[in-house]
Amino acid sequence: MKKTFVVDTNVLLFDPLAIQKFGQNEVYIPLIVVEELDRFKKDQNENGRNARMFSRIVDEYRRQGSVTKGITLENGGTLVITLDQKVEGHINDMIDLEINDNRILATAISLKEKGKNVFLVTKDINLRLKADIVGVAAEDYGKKDVSLDELYSGQRVLEVSGEELTQYEKERFLDLDQAEELGIMPNEYMIIQEKGNNRRRGVGRYNHMKKGIVPLIPIREGVWGIYPKNLEQQFALDALLNDEIKLVTLVGKAGTGKTLLAIAAGLEMTISKEKYSRLLVSRPVQPMGRDLGYLPGDINEKLAPWMQPIFDNMDFLFGQQRGQGGASSYEDLINHGLLHVEPLTYIRGRSIPGQYLIVDEAQNLSPHEVKTIITRAGEGTKIVLTGDCHQIDNPYLDEINNGLAYCVDRLKTEDIIGHTILKIGERSALSEAASKLL
Repeated sequence: MKKTFVVDTNVLLFDPLAIQKFGQNEVYIPLIVVEELDRFKKDQNENGRNARMFSRIVDEYRRQGSVTKGITLENGGTLVITLDQKVEGHINDMIDLEINDNRILATAISLKEKGKNVFLVTKDINLRLKADIVGVAAEDYGKKDVSLDELYSGQRVLEVSGEELTQYEKERFLDLDQAEELGIMPNEYMIIQEKGNNRRRGVGRYNHMKKGIVPLIPIREGVWGIYPKNLEQQFALDALLNDEIKLVTLVGKAGTGKTLLAIAAGLEMTISKEKYSRLLVSRPVQPMGRDLGYLPGDINEKLAPWMQPIFDNMDFLFGQQRGQGGASSYEDLINHGLLHVEPLTYIRGRSIPGQYLIVDEAQNLSPHEVKTIITRAGEGTKIVLTGDCHQIDNPYLDEINNGLAYCVDRLKTEDIIGHTILKIGERSALSEAASKLL
């Protein structure tokens, strides 16, 4: 039996292409959803762009015939934009049709009463709860029913014989023909441990082209004054400094050093080694808690509060460098065009060649936004995404259904992707205690 999906406004604001992703089934858009989208279309943010994109998509389909009678989609499904439906009987007394969400729910109830196999698709938890109360099946859009613990970690323990470990230490390479059978991903980091002796171990990275494990990049003199404090940070720095890896994703709780390591490596590769023309650091403008509203001043003054976490890391790194007789200040690098800090708001439509791009707090991005960012990469550009999937400020995202986790899951099989999860807090004893216990 064909399914009938009634789609809420927030789904189309999250993904304007959603109507094409329900297979050969019926997709119903209540008229109130179109009206709500119309109120968003003038916004200059992601919601506004998605509302306008959806309108253009539907307008193309409208040329095929009447959208109220049903238009055939490219995937064989059917799109119907329907007038808001009334509900008959006792349920009508329970629903206040002055509320837009209830009008969407009423449409789903009416279609179910006509014998259709109805599913209400919404990212609104309370609307899913209402649907459950009145007996309508409801589901989240794009939801993956897995936990963060099941997300690809980018590292594993590999047990080998004593002879193989000795061979790796001597030859700096360990052939791994069974990598495919073991499900080892390109650039996955290895803790190579001797069987029966967990004290004797080595570390390396699986090189998919060479079909074996290669050693990490040595960091004897530090990276912009920074030294890795644990094994996970060693893995992270190897990926950040490796020219073969074009996209690095770093996931970890507060205080694990994600942003600091990324900026230190970016400065090292851009300023010290001159492998990139510029270091570009960005983050989404997403407040935690209530927004402060409009801020006074020019563009730099308006952005200062949003970019301050990045500048804090810069202050620390340049303090380290000054202590070693290095660069004077990051303001000098900004003035010379070698360092640029900006919000993600202005990245759409750009082409970014030959740069080291760091996107902080990437967990607040939707999968569509992450795709937009990565497709900006020109020839010779490296992109680093950092974030904590437990700290989501976007109301439509959660710890596994966000752009950062989506990127890790979908790109893990590619040769040019590196990933690691940082678990050990190194900011301070107080920060680690708060992270664990509060």
